[in-house]
Amino acid sequence: MKRPLIILAVFTILAILAACSGQPATQPPVEQPTQPPAAEQPTQPPAAEQPTQPPAEEKPFKVGLLSPGPVNDQGWNQTAYDALLRMEKELGAEISYVELQESPSDFEKAFRDYASQGYQMVLGHGFQFQDSAITVAKDFPDTLFFISSSRYFDPNQPNVIGLNSDSSQAYYILGLISAKMGKGAGLVGGVEIPPISESFTGFTNGAHSVNPDFPVKITYLGNWTDVAAAKEAALSMVDEGADFLAPNANIAGNGVYQAIVEAKVWGFGTYISSEKANDFSMAPGRILANYVLDYGQGLVNVARMVRDGTFKATSNIEFGLKDKDVLYITYNDQAEQPVPEDVRKLADEAIQKIAAGEINTLATGQ
Repeated sequence: MKRPLIILAVFTILAILAACSGQPATQPPVEQPTQPPAAEQPTQPPAAEQPTQPPAEEKPFKVGLLSPGPVNDQGWNQTAYDALLRMEKELGAEISYVELQESPSDFEKAFRDYASQGYQMVLGHGFQFQDSAITVAKDFPDTLFFISSSRYFDPNQPNVIGLNSDSSQAYYILGLISAKMGKGAGLVGGVEIPPISESFTGFTNGAHSVNPDFPVKITYLGNWTDVAAAKEAALSMVDEGADFLAPNANIAGNGVYQAIVEAKVWGFGTYISSEKANDFSMAPGRILANYVLDYGQGLVNVARMVRDGTFKATSNIEFGLKDKDVLYITYNDQAEQPVPEDVRKLADEAIQKIAAGEINTLATGQ
């Protein structure tokens, strides 16, 4: 009886020990599989901080104007000034102008002042500014100097660029119309200088392109202001057989329009602004067409290219009939005798050929 009691005591002790360990006495602990250590990643040094670059400031587009007289003269000088205001409004340009008397030393100083202040574009509004621009431009290769009424260009100094409007092209068309519709023409000029004489050469060539025998009479007044003398000259031409008249004499040209009304002949408006392109009231019913010159639009077109960095100086700039928003012809449908459709067609064909370079309006025999 003692042996069974001993065995029972042993089992009792084992049971108590198992309860204290929290594991069943009959099951060994389960071994977990050993995981290999993860591969260590190389330590990256912190990226070096780059210095913060401030955004590059865009240079303002700056345009300066040298005017040879008051910019409110309602004529030549105001044309450039109005274009300057358009550059400010349409192109965001910073603008400045100076009115100057005829003094080359003042011209040079004004050019130099603008260029030294970082102006990218400076316009001398007249041929008289050309020599001063050439002198100053050598010291400021990053400034473009434009000269109105000039055909200057030197590839060795490409930052001086002449600007010119070839009025001979428009007058060629007026001459063509005259010769198709009339018996003779009279032209009254202010002073005999190349821009005036060339326009009259264009008129004559246009007339003779359709009628080699068409007579064209030319008179120069020697000034730009004598309205009475212009009227007298025009009436004299009418007495000699002219039934078409056209001026190129600035204010004095008003005398030609007076003669057109008084003599009841035909005529043309010349150097008309784009705002008055269809205004024929200078001689009501008798003006058959206008030669419209929007030189200011040409200046704005050039300024836009300069601002955008697309302007490349390879020659002087010659505005002509190819520049349809600068130089063009408008017809008066309300005239007492409008230009017939067949004549307009002939004129349009000539315009296309001139724009394409197929007709040289200053060459004889065209």
